[in-house]
Amino acid sequence: MPIQSKTTPKDFFLHLLSIVTLYGSAVAFLILIFQYINILLPDKLHGGIYEVLSARGTARGALATLIVVFPVYVWSTWFLGKMYAAMPEKRLLWVRRWLIYFTLFVAALIIIGDLVTLVRSLLEGELTIRFVLKVVVVLFVAGSVFGYYLADVHKNHTE
Repeated sequence: MPIQSKTTPKDFFLHLLSIVTLYGSAVAFLILIFQYINILLPDKLHGGIYEVLSARGTARGALATLIVVFPVYVWSTWFLGKMYAAMPEKRLLWVRRWLIYFTLFVAALIIIGDLVTLVRSLLEGELTIRFVLKVVVVLFVAGSVFGYYLADVHKNHTE
């Protein structure tokens, strides 16, 4: 195993930028999809047209966030990838490992909480297509993040 290199402020803040923009992008994407679900399947008992108008405004904010934050995530991930190719020992930086394992932990908690919420609603007999779509979207986003970073962890262990 190669000797672990020293973490520089550049390393620390690039890794932090990558993870924070990942979280921001994931949350903005979830909000955007939730609002589209709210617009396409409005709750006629609670809100009606006011909910649709509110959802449109919230969707615009989430879309603006995605337009700015997601490209920063893509750039920071690409830049870190170039750095790892040039200096593979950078994959072993403590800040990178801690942020990846923290992200796996958070994603696992979100998946567990999402499934508990689904089972609870099923047991209460309050499943709607709108609710199930939102659960599926959360599972997809959290599962994608979890799967991507878990594969990255396994890749590091096999190199």
